[in-house]
Amino acid sequence: MRIIVGVTGASGMCYAEGFLRACEELGLETVLVISEAAKRVAQHELGGLDPLLRRVETVYGENDLDAPLASGSHPSDGMVIVPCSMKTVAALANGYTANLVSRAGDVMLKEGRRLVVVPRETPLHFVHLENLARLSKLGAVVLPAMPAFYHRPETISDLVDFISGKILDQFGVEHSLFKRWRG
Repeated sequence: MRIIVGVTGASGMCYAEGFLRACEELGLETVLVISEAAKRVAQHELGGLDPLLRRVETVYGENDLDAPLASGSHPSDGMVIVPCSMKTVAALANGYTANLVSRAGDVMLKEGRRLVVVPRETPLHFVHLENLARLSKLGAVVLPAMPAFYHRPETISDLVDFISGKILDQFGVEHSLFKRWRG
């Protein structure tokens, strides 16, 4: 399986790192597309880009609009944008593809491939909600970074693993990142 991973400037780089780690452990191929704002946030939250870059073989910047994944002819099983800024949500919801993250996401929508957006913003106002609803209507999966607590997480990693697992569920990938609800 080949998943494109877009990383934008929203807070929540631990979710990007956790998802990339899970993919690496499961032997999934990932291609990273990182925005300039994400690079700055990663510096603050992860101490730099190394926790992300060491887990992937291929990395593109947001201005690499001639990258293969900017075309619908480029094969992939889908894309996740984690964390997904409201700027990127707005761009995708309105067909505005000014950078490679939004272009690759737009390709997923137009080609009918899986697109998962993981917004990490709170609170949300009406336009945020409207754009998220529009993305859902276009076929994207909106998966907010809202971990569950029924599995009794003990660490931040447990919370991150829950979200990573929920993303993997959207791609039909089996994993044991969290304990499933059994009632």
